[in-house]
Amino acid sequence: MRLGVHLPQFREPVPGDVLSAAARDAEEAGADDLWVSDHVLLPVGSTRPPADFHDPLTVLTWAAAATTRAGLGTSVLVVPYRHPVLLAKSLASLDALSGGRVIAGLASGWMESEFAALGVPFAGRGRRTDRAIAVCRALWAGATSYTWEGVRVDGNALRPPPARPGGPPVWIGGDSDAGVRRAARTGDAWHTTVSDPERLAGRLAVLDAELAAAGRTRDDVAVSVRVRADVARVAGLAPRLAALGVRHLLVDPPAGTDPRRLGDEVAALRRVVPR
Repeated sequence: MRLGVHLPQFREPVPGDVLSAAARDAEEAGADDLWVSDHVLLPVGSTRPPADFHDPLTVLTWAAAATTRAGLGTSVLVVPYRHPVLLAKSLASLDALSGGRVIAGLASGWMESEFAALGVPFAGRGRRTDRAIAVCRALWAGATSYTWEGVRVDGNALRPPPARPGGPPVWIGGDSDAGVRRAARTGDAWHTTVSDPERLAGRLAVLDAELAAAGRTRDDVAVSVRVRADVARVAGLAPRLAALGVRHLLVDPPAGTDPRRLGDEVAALRRVVPR
């Protein structure tokens, strides 16, 4: 099972030197990938999600410069918040600069007040997400035309391209039926926050049905689970998730975890998460 760890990006964001050291220490301790989350403009006093939140791609770029091997994942970028060409450009540049390490976790979003603060329609966000992902993938593959919101643009190319032909893998987030269906149709992985094994088994049954309808299998679409947990809980949870076919576990350390000891946390997690 691959092991990812969430960087100290929110709640109590850390100075740049601490972030660099945390990313480097996590990589050296055995983290397969480093992760961030996405919120842009939150209500004053928000606690869930926490009000203090660094920009995800800025943090990943910072982490990329401090590391050499670990993947760089987004859990998850809210696609409708951004024009798809700008989204494709940012992810392609980070992938190229990092040597092909980006994991593009993408979803349609859930926080209606944030959509309103950004002037983005909440209704229809799923359809816009599907169309935007198609634009990103087309541009990553070298297309010189795309259609967005009914307007066709010809003769423009995204240069330089991402490091990998066709662009970074797309991991679809979203625990609703719509999110699972999107992952089954278009994702390279389904990235879920459902970590309870019994509840997850039910969602996986939905995923398997949607995969069958799309002519795909779990060989085509990996399952990734995100959990906020300490080492003791992960030790009990990881084998049960592995038995369900989960291939990747993203651990978000509990509040109060010292970012200066993230490497120690990862080393302890690596001992209890089977490879």
